[in-house]
Amino acid sequence: MDLIAEAYQNILEPALIEEIKAVAIMRTYQAGEVIVEIGQYVRAMPLLIAGAIKIVREDEKEGEILLYYLAKGETCTMSIACCVGNKKSEIRAQAEMPTLVAMIPNQYLNEWLAKYSSWRNFILNSYAARMNEMLGAIDNLAFSNMEERISNYLKEKVRLTDSPILTLTHQEIASDLNTSRVVVSRILKKLENEDQIVLLRNEIRVLN
Repeated sequence: MDLIAEAYQNILEPALIEEIKAVAIMRTYQAGEVIVEIGQYVRAMPLLIAGAIKIVREDEKEGEILLYYLAKGETCTMSIACCVGNKKSEIRAQAEMPTLVAMIPNQYLNEWLAKYSSWRNFILNSYAARMNEMLGAIDNLAFSNMEERISNYLKEKVRLTDSPILTLTHQEIASDLNTSRVVVSRILKKLENEDQIVLLRNEIRVLN
């Protein structure tokens, strides 16, 4: 449980961290495993202890689109909204890599809002951060061409993994960006020719 303190010690006050340790249900997920599914009632709020989570929106006709990523010390505010309102999830939360999550049962969310200022600030800051990321996703769709979207996607992956070497396929990129593998492959080859990346088998090395 010391992992909880390590992830949130600069965000939440010590007394709250002790309460989290007492009630948290620890869950581990492998890359690709679904944490929250679309249409599922959310009974607990996820606090990310290690790893990364991908949040996607899905349409039956148009496929899925990447909204944002969650990293250590963050939470999914869309899940919080479902917890508070007892609503079904409209997003899918999926482990991007081996991931450890502390699941907080719903009944503690409002209790801690009244009790701890650090919790209120954490929730409000999380809403603001996720809103900015969703606006960025909308801007990418509305105002950026596919080459810019792929470049931004690779930069975000480097930030998330803290490594310039990304293990992913062209099809995975295409699925996240709701485009075709052929388009992705063509643009990645262009970026390689411009010395921005190096393409290897199921691996992309980001140079810039």
